[in-house]
Amino acid sequence: MVVKIYGHPTYTSTARVLVCLEEVGAEYEVVTVDLTKGEHKTPAYLARNPFGVIPALEDGEFKLFESRAISKYILRKYKGSGSDLLQEGKIEESSMVDLGVEIEAHHYNPAISPIVYQCLVVPARGGTPDQKIIDASVEAASKVLDVYEARLSTSKYLAGDSFTFADLSHFPYTHYLMAGTPYASLITSRPHVKAWWEDMAARPAFVKVAAAMRA
Repeated sequence: MVVKIYGHPTYTSTARVLVCLEEVGAEYEVVTVDLTKGEHKTPAYLARNPFGVIPALEDGEFKLFESRAISKYILRKYKGSGSDLLQEGKIEESSMVDLGVEIEAHHYNPAISPIVYQCLVVPARGGTPDQKIIDASVEAASKVLDVYEARLSTSKYLAGDSFTFADLSHFPYTHYLMAGTPYASLITSRPHVKAWWEDMAARPAFVKVAAAMRA
């Protein structure tokens, strides 16, 4: 049975889920939800996600929303494909994955996402970026990435020496930061962070989803 993802490949939350699907080699269908037409607020979509945001998953009769929850579901379901990006069954390793995802959600994304929004979304909507917001976010991101640099100086990836969901979850906003803003030096000026990102960005799953994000 093909998993259905309701969302849009250019949105970061949808891209996170699509990378997971690509990493495990699962068959899936993207059902495009056009936010500009309000399709995420229709009764049919609200039945999938009552908060009216993307993405949402349908796997037969099973429904799920929130991109990190969907991602973990996918990684658990397709663990038999040879991929173990959650490191479940190994309590210390899986706890480090959980920690990395928490840091991404509560420290990394809140610092990076305003930069991406101001540099890419605001101009696309005819507005002028707020440099004060950008400057404050760059300062916050610098502090976060200093922590990452220290961590990645002792291990190849955030949760240890294996690539996991802790790393993968950083993909969407980092891709846009690097590809569409003048602040790529936040990553490239830190040698261990730079190597970490370049390693991930070259993964076939990342390359494929990144191409769809430019659509």
